[in-house]
Amino acid sequence: MPSTAVSPHRIRGLDLLRGFAILLVLLRHSWPQVFGGAGIVGVVVFFTLSGYLITGILVSDVRQHGRVRYGRFYRNRAIRLVPALAFLLVGFVIVEGVVDLIDTRDAVWRTVVLAATYTTNIPGLEPTSRSMTHLWTLANEEQFYLVWPLLLVLGIRFRRLRAVVLGAAVVILAALAVTIVVHRDDLTFLYTLPTTWTIAMIIGAAANLAQARVNRVITERRRPWVAGGAGAGLIVLAFFPDAKSSLIVYAVGGVLIGVLTVALIWYLRTVPIVPSIAKPLLGLGVISYAAYLWNYPVTFWVRDLAPNSWPWIAPIITVALATVSWFLVERPFNRFKARLTHPTVKHQGLAASPSRS
Repeated sequence: MPSTAVSPHRIRGLDLLRGFAILLVLLRHSWPQVFGGAGIVGVVVFFTLSGYLITGILVSDVRQHGRVRYGRFYRNRAIRLVPALAFLLVGFVIVEGVVDLIDTRDAVWRTVVLAATYTTNIPGLEPTSRSMTHLWTLANEEQFYLVWPLLLVLGIRFRRLRAVVLGAAVVILAALAVTIVVHRDDLTFLYTLPTTWTIAMIIGAAANLAQARVNRVITERRRPWVAGGAGAGLIVLAFFPDAKSSLIVYAVGGVLIGVLTVALIWYLRTVPIVPSIAKPLLGLGVISYAAYLWNYPVTFWVRDLAPNSWPWIAPIITVALATVSWFLVERPFNRFKARLTHPTVKHQGLAASPSRS
């Protein structure tokens, strides 16, 4: 587990939320029969948190500079995201291209191209290597952030921000409804579509934009109780059987998980001290991005090598590789990003932003 001595720019409580989300993903990949809905819950938690944090960054840019500095925004995202992805792809090429561990050598370069261009979620372009299909989540997120900054700027400039957010939510939900109707005989087709879970990012963004309103609903006194209920609800959903083929999950899962995640955000963002018992979860949150990148392929790679013990071995190897990625790749690039973003500030510690921005 990596050091939890994170930069003051990071919000420790939200790292706990990241740790909770990636733990659900690890559990789903290792014990799918038990944690049927854990993968969906974990991914949608990440989407909601992303919408909340990235919208805050974009709005802050508009308020301070009168516009979104697109070059700076996309540069920072690339520095934060691409090095760890490149590190994964190097490992993928070695394991499946050179060693050909799971007999998918012919699919390697197509998979690398789709992963590098964030297009693995487009129907018909899915990577033919089964071990890398999880990268659809990165594609969803990056495609969303090609559009969302423009919508925010329009909403702020014409003073129609509420209409923009509501309009985006209506469009996403309408698209989801149409795809459910069209693919009702094979709902698993919806799982990686850009329209299926994007509503969670809208919910996170809306919560950031309407903080005063949310504060009136989730008052400081209510926050621990609301967060406790929300956390319990997410845990219950994590055990939902056959979630990937459930009409209920696709119809209301994104909205429900998004709202419950906002309740957790509202409590965890103000937690001053992380108790010692939660430090492992905090550390897991710090390396959550790399852990997500590595866990699915690692699961495929060790399944045949250790058929009886792979569910336990895969998470251990995942955490080890994610820790290497954090210290060897992500932390140095985070420091570089921090120097570019704030050139006059001395950067100590890990210098990591509170999101994958």
